[in-house]
Amino acid sequence: MSDALEPQPDTEPIKDPGLPEHLYRPQDVDESQARRTERQISGMFIVAALLLVGFCFGYVLIDDDQTFLGWSAQNFTFGMTLGGALLLMGVGIIQWAKKLMGDQEMVEMRHPSASSEEDRVAVMKDINDGINESGFGRRPMIRNSLLGAMGALGLPTLFLLRDLGPLPFGQSTTVWKKGMRLVNDVTGTPMKPGDLEVGQLVNGEPAIVYEVDDEGHPVLHGTELLQVKSKAAIIVVRMRPEDITPSKGRENWGIDGILCYSKICTHVGCPISLWEQQTHHLLCPCHQSTFDLADNGKVIFGPAHRPLPQLPLGLDDEGYIIAMSDFPEIVGPSFPEFARDQKKLDDKS
Repeated sequence: MSDALEPQPDTEPIKDPGLPEHLYRPQDVDESQARRTERQISGMFIVAALLLVGFCFGYVLIDDDQTFLGWSAQNFTFGMTLGGALLLMGVGIIQWAKKLMGDQEMVEMRHPSASSEEDRVAVMKDINDGINESGFGRRPMIRNSLLGAMGALGLPTLFLLRDLGPLPFGQSTTVWKKGMRLVNDVTGTPMKPGDLEVGQLVNGEPAIVYEVDDEGHPVLHGTELLQVKSKAAIIVVRMRPEDITPSKGRENWGIDGILCYSKICTHVGCPISLWEQQTHHLLCPCHQSTFDLADNGKVIFGPAHRPLPQLPLGLDDEGYIIAMSDFPEIVGPSFPEFARDQKKLDDKS
C-alpha cells in the first residue's frame, strides 16, 4: 500500500499543490476492523429488510380504525417501518462508501480545453467537404425549399398554442342581453319583484341556462354551459330605495330597490355572496374585498380595484325581472389587456 502521489512532469506549472499527507482509515490497515465494519453495515441492511417485512404485516394485521398514542396505528406502523428501513439503508450505504470502498487520492492537471489549431483546421475542412458534397450551395432550389419547410414547422405550434383556450378579448361579453329573464340559480324559477324582500340576496343565472329546445334537450350543455354559468352568474339584492345612491346614468337600473350585480369578484374571480344587509356590503371570502352595493358596487376595502359590474334591470310584459342589456363592464378579474377590451366594449355600446 503506497500513499505517494504520481510525480508531476517538470512542465506542469505547479509540481506540488500542497496537499496534506494522506491518512489511511482504520479499515485500510486493520483487517479485523474492516470485517467488524462490514458486519455493522450488513446488520443495517438486514434490519431494513425486516422493517419492510413488518410494513407488510402491519398492512394486513392492523385495522384501519386502530389507534396508538392517539394516532392511527396503521399509519404509525407504516411510517416507522418504511422510514426506518430507508434511513438504515441510507446510513449503511454511506458507511460502506466512507469506510470500505477504495480510498485513493489522484491528481489530474487542468489543461486548456480548446482544440489545437491543427484539429480546428481539420474539422472545418471536414465540414466544408460535407457542404460541397451535399450540393447545399450549388442547388439553391433545394436549399431554399428546405429552409421554407423548416420555417413552416412553427405553424403547427401556433395553432396548438391557440388551442389552449379562448383569447383574452373574448372574455368581454356574457350571454346576458336585453329581455333575458333572471332566474333562481337552484330552481331555475324566473323572478318577480314581489318574490324578494328588503334585505334579501338571491343567487341567480340567466334564463338560457335552463332553457330547452323543441325536443326537450338543454340549449346549453357540457363545457359551454359551465363557461356561461361561470361568467354570467349574478346576485340579486333588495334594499330600501332611499338607501341607494346611483351614479349618473344608473338612476333607472334598479326596480324599487332591487339591484343586480355580477357574482364574480373583480380581484381574482372568486364567487362572492357574503351579504351584510344592514350595511349593504358584500364581502368576498377569498381576500376580503368588500363592495358597497348601495353605491354602485364601489370597492370600500380589500385588494380589488374595480367595482362589481352592475346589470341594468327592467320588467317584461308578464312582470318578470329581465336584463336591459349585457353588463356594461367586463365581468371577472382584470387582465393585462383589460383596458383595451373595455374600450372596445364601450365603443360597441
